[in-house]
Amino acid sequence: MTGVSLLTYADRLAGNLPGLGRMLSDELSVFSGVHVLPFFTPFDGDDTGFDPIDHTAVDPRLGGWADVRAIAASREVTADLIVNHVSNRSAEFEDWLARGRRSPHDGMFLTFDRVFPGGATEGDITAFYRPRPGLPFTPYRAADGTRRLVWTTFLPSQVDIDVTHPAGIGYLERLADTLAAGGVGTVRLDAVGYAVKTPGTDSFMTSRTLEFVAQAAELIRARGMRVLVEVHAHHSQQQAIAPLVDLVYDFAFPPLLLHALRTGSAARIAEWLGIRPANAVTVLDTHDGIGVIDAGPSGDRAGLLSHDEMAEVFRAAHEATGGHSSLASVVPAWMTLPHQINATFFSVLGGDTRRMLLARALQVFLPGEPQFYYVGLLGGLDDRELFARTGQGRDVNRHVYTPDEIARALETEVTRGQLALAELRRHPVFDGAFTWDAPDAASLVLRRRGGGHEAELRVRFDDQDFEITFDGAPVRLGS
Repeated sequence: MTGVSLLTYADRLAGNLPGLGRMLSDELSVFSGVHVLPFFTPFDGDDTGFDPIDHTAVDPRLGGWADVRAIAASREVTADLIVNHVSNRSAEFEDWLARGRRSPHDGMFLTFDRVFPGGATEGDITAFYRPRPGLPFTPYRAADGTRRLVWTTFLPSQVDIDVTHPAGIGYLERLADTLAAGGVGTVRLDAVGYAVKTPGTDSFMTSRTLEFVAQAAELIRARGMRVLVEVHAHHSQQQAIAPLVDLVYDFAFPPLLLHALRTGSAARIAEWLGIRPANAVTVLDTHDGIGVIDAGPSGDRAGLLSHDEMAEVFRAAHEATGGHSSLASVVPAWMTLPHQINATFFSVLGGDTRRMLLARALQVFLPGEPQFYYVGLLGGLDDRELFARTGQGRDVNRHVYTPDEIARALETEVTRGQLALAELRRHPVFDGAFTWDAPDAASLVLRRRGGGHEAELRVRFDDQDFEITFDGAPVRLGS
């Protein structure tokens, strides 16, 4: 896809899907694609849509599949296929609790005994990686009184699917059919790193997980859609999974960028530029915050950043947000640091417009497909009020915008500059060759050449400034 895509909730930016379609045809027309975060029924559950009761239905409060297809008529639509879990209020789960083995959905849900048919030791259970505190099981009582221990990797209301069972596979096939019929062009496999539980491992991004990713990719591509995998993990995992799918995320870039801005050194980003997958969706912040674990060490594998350097990135965010990012970020079980910063990217940069545009410029020049999150685009600062109301750390970066707030944001230098960068990225020169070099310890130069044109970005991290030229002439952003 040429250009930049927008990552957004339909309701939190535009009220509903028709409203989002209007914005993409008007003030946000520079975006070539849009990833609409879960719009299924309900879009406002315990995990803001990532716990669908009916994954095949558009929540009628947002619109219908016709509205999705209308957006897809003029730009690529990305939607989530939540492969790891579904709501405990889904018809499938409720039917299984009511009818047990007589249910057509028997086997769809992952129970303790499916993973540990011979039982498990304390060591077996605590070996599993979970991104939240506690153990990944929730007890449920069936209608006949039988007690079942169901895997719930994220929340007790998000029951895990057995993706190795025919009932689980059939469920995923039905979802893929629905998305294809709805005009979706790219499917994001959400939480796929947790989908396969393998005793004797931490069950996160194992060899069996990679086998499942390849199978899921085949299922989606057979329906004419591209495959994007969402995995927060050691950078080597992104390198391993990239050849299996169409797109992965470059989650390592944001913490490396924050490290460079704090230290004035380009060295760690330069190291990553030499090895990063080219088929990457580049991001700064997302609806899940700013991933940091992706650049750090894992077990005996060295990271692009050391543990102490990761801690420095968190400390810088703490200072920039007056300590609020530390309040909002969660430390997973068995870990000493959060795996992500819960704050807006603009807040972590201290609300500094020039630094934000520097970050976006780097993102736009990197190979892959850049994606702007709606809060970052609008120069959003932490929504402390929403966090205080819900207690959910990620809500600091999930503001619900009013039309007046959007109108004001569109007049700011930070938003105008980002829209100008999105417009620049539409030029065919970005389909051409990419080269880069590090002329000194504090600098990077990124170039794009093609069709007789050249675009160049020069960044100095010690001065925290940048310059873009197009065919040798300076480019002014947002003027």
